[in-house]
Amino acid sequence: MQLSVIIVNYNVKYFLEQALLSVQKASKGLAVEVFVVDNNSVDESVSMVKEKFPEVHLIANKNNPGFSVANNQAIRQAKGKYILLLNPDTVVEEDTFAKCIRFMEDQPSAGALGVKMIDGSGRFLPESKRGFPTPAVAFFKTSGLSKLFPKSKIFNRYHLGYLDDNRIHEIDILAGAFMFMRKATLDKVGLLDETFFMYGEDIDLSYRITQGSYKNYYFPETTIIHYKGESTKKGSLNYVRAFYNAMIIFAKKHFKGEQARIFVWMLQLAIYLQAFLTIVKNTAQRLFLPLLDGLLIFGGLYFLKDFWAKHYFNNPDYYLPSFMYFNVPLYILIWLGAIYFSGGYDRNSRIQKIIRGVLLGTLVLAAIYGFLDLEYRTSRVLIVLGAIWVLLSTIGLRVILHFLKFKNFDIGNEQLKNLVIVGTQAESKRVLGLLQQAQVQKNFIGVVSPQSNFDNQTYLSDIEQLDEVVQIYKINEIIFCAKDIPSQKTISWMTRLGDEIAYKIVPEKSLSIIGSNSKNDPGELYTIEVQFQIATVSNRRNKRLLDILICPIILLLSPILMFLVGSKAQIFSHIFQVIFNQKTWIAYAPTPQSKMTLPSLKKGLLSPASIHFPKQFDKATLERLNFLYAKDYSVWKDLEILFYGFRLL
Repeated sequence: MQLSVIIVNYNVKYFLEQALLSVQKASKGLAVEVFVVDNNSVDESVSMVKEKFPEVHLIANKNNPGFSVANNQAIRQAKGKYILLLNPDTVVEEDTFAKCIRFMEDQPSAGALGVKMIDGSGRFLPESKRGFPTPAVAFFKTSGLSKLFPKSKIFNRYHLGYLDDNRIHEIDILAGAFMFMRKATLDKVGLLDETFFMYGEDIDLSYRITQGSYKNYYFPETTIIHYKGESTKKGSLNYVRAFYNAMIIFAKKHFKGEQARIFVWMLQLAIYLQAFLTIVKNTAQRLFLPLLDGLLIFGGLYFLKDFWAKHYFNNPDYYLPSFMYFNVPLYILIWLGAIYFSGGYDRNSRIQKIIRGVLLGTLVLAAIYGFLDLEYRTSRVLIVLGAIWVLLSTIGLRVILHFLKFKNFDIGNEQLKNLVIVGTQAESKRVLGLLQQAQVQKNFIGVVSPQSNFDNQTYLSDIEQLDEVVQIYKINEIIFCAKDIPSQKTISWMTRLGDEIAYKIVPEKSLSIIGSNSKNDPGELYTIEVQFQIATVSNRRNKRLLDILICPIILLLSPILMFLVGSKAQIFSHIFQVIFNQKTWIAYAPTPQSKMTLPSLKKGLLSPASIHFPKQFDKATLERLNFLYAKDYSVWKDLEILFYGFRLL
């Protein structure tokens, strides 16, 4: 056996399918065995592998033991002369394995190698080659100096930015996404250190390989796609904590004395610094638009207050100071809150949602107006005038921001991308059918032939003129048909055309079209498989809001409900559990040993079956009810279940 390929998977079924198809093509003519170790995925990855790749050695863990443990499970069973640790969110070229084996055969001192990696937009990934993270190297990286001086031999030793990306180099650290190693090397230096759950294990193993008198190489004569956004969420606090804690484990293991203490202290400082910057960045991104709205509303209400006092009451001091420090902040919070819960701050939100939010906020203000103390009851006219100003200012702000970014006024609608498909006529028709079934709107320009002898009436051009097609028709998105286009050619065109274009790949016989526009963003997926409405951000938010709003209503009705449930304490317990997000009012009906995978919910007090109480259903019917609830979810569905099932509370 020449090569054992090991892929550890966790909830990336679509990317795993694409990776395995590319591995199949790269294995032709070679003696290759493939292992997939699944760490208790809930996205039906295991069943997909069993159905579509029966030749793969599948290890299905019942829990998530971590990246190192999972890889070691397969390494211990592997029979190949060489071992490749490969991420599931990758695509390898057809000759990647052959080239790596040939290089390793020609370099007996080589213990392992990594290859050139690009992300889903064709950008080079600097982690393709890395230096050893000494305290100084780590400081330059965490301080940002490595980004300021990317080609510096002093400041950017972490990503070895001073080395040519297109030449073979001896390096210190390999990326865990693609680690091609001799089995004999692992037998000598040991397997992955299982102390590392995720992150850091590639650095540790690379270091031990060099300590074992072997060399690590950066080998750019083959390139792979590493989508990366699917396996790491670099904008999250969990990532910051996990990555730097892994580095602390590494430092304590391999450094001694004062050097270890300094390194650990620097890493701990980096954790807090990065966590702080991450919080600030994420908060700023989320609050940017609401803060601008709030400032505009504040300024408008200040002007309206003075204008109405002077021209209607003929008294510039008619309104008490409490109006500005109590009423105005209250009005702003209610209007902004209503816009938020109406979806007005969602990405690409439509103007209708903003209008709905402002109207809802105005109704809430009108409702609570009568409950305010006389001192805080200002003229109702100011609320009406304020609502008009809120509408004008919020909509106007979005018009300006949208125009500055997209140079059009089509707010809430992403401009249709000009799309070309690269593939045969038969496969391109299949892709268009997938897009139609997935309800993905594109401005389809035409098909580019994978062959030079093409029909001018059917195809725009052949693939060798793809750059001209992109320029002439202002193409924004390209879908490559993997059945017709070799991965090597796809990768070549991605790097050649650059990152201004969105690239997608449709695997052969797959029902999904896969791509990613950034290494830090989750991959973009077009699929005709079931999309659950309950999994959308807006519906998740609305369900949580509904849960909270129901609590005071249930509390008011508790004297009536206690006669039905027989325990007032039980009702109060339910309310507190929902408020503190331990439970939700409505969730799935319990089904013992169900194999159906649905978006997760907190434990519910009622279920879709509650409408039909006291009728009892079998397991299959309950699963169907749960499926339909998740697929077609809306807040009205929850209200219906609550209305008919409240007696069960």
